[in-house]
Amino acid sequence: MNHSINVFGLLEPYGRAAIVRPAQPAVSTRSRAANWAQMFFFALLVRPLLLFVLGLRVRGGAQLRAIIRNREQVILIANHSSHLDTLALLSLFPLTQLRHLRPVAAADYFEQNWLIAWLSRTFFNILPIPRAHLTPSNHPVARMKAVLAAGDSLILFPEGTRGCHEQMQHFRTGIAHLAQEAPDVPILPAYLVNLGRSLPKGEFIPVPLFAEARFGLPLRPQGTRAEIIAQLEAAVRALQKQQEELP
Repeated sequence: MNHSINVFGLLEPYGRAAIVRPAQPAVSTRSRAANWAQMFFFALLVRPLLLFVLGLRVRGGAQLRAIIRNREQVILIANHSSHLDTLALLSLFPLTQLRHLRPVAAADYFEQNWLIAWLSRTFFNILPIPRAHLTPSNHPVARMKAVLAAGDSLILFPEGTRGCHEQMQHFRTGIAHLAQEAPDVPILPAYLVNLGRSLPKGEFIPVPLFAEARFGLPLRPQGTRAEIIAQLEAAVRALQKQQEELP
């Protein structure tokens, strides 16, 4: 049985050196203009790219559809091998829900200058996370908790950085800290296929390759931090090992 579905099938039923800057508020204070700009960007640019150039399809879409239909808060985790990863995951949500999704991103990379910072905040609504010079006010877990407390959802890549093609790296401890601090928010595992081949690190023009997003069951992991990391990493690796199904 073929569980692959077109990207828009999910949506139809529902409508360098570290730069030290003052910590920005974790809770989004976006203007209405920024929300509209993001929706137009995804409707006119991102979705056509993913559909017609990469042919993005989804497996396990029922898990995501339930979250979209019920407007559930979620921590969405996935492997990370390309800048296309964030685009692909955000594109699967209705345009009107994009403003409530906060991709966690490295502040030293996505805020290295005013233009990149503006583009990242306007079109992707990122939650910038510092990787150095941590203080109580800018601590990554505290910032992510603030976003969840405000009712928004997170997109998180637990590897911490982009890997090489389909080779997953081990998860870092941040996701375990967050799971312990926000035990009531389900964690939805995902595995992204071929995006790292289409747009690997250092490249700027995507190569047309069929891409896929696979989703597992929502999890509420418990135990020590090491046990939580093991559970979440195993869930994503299980999606990686799924065999292609015949039509």
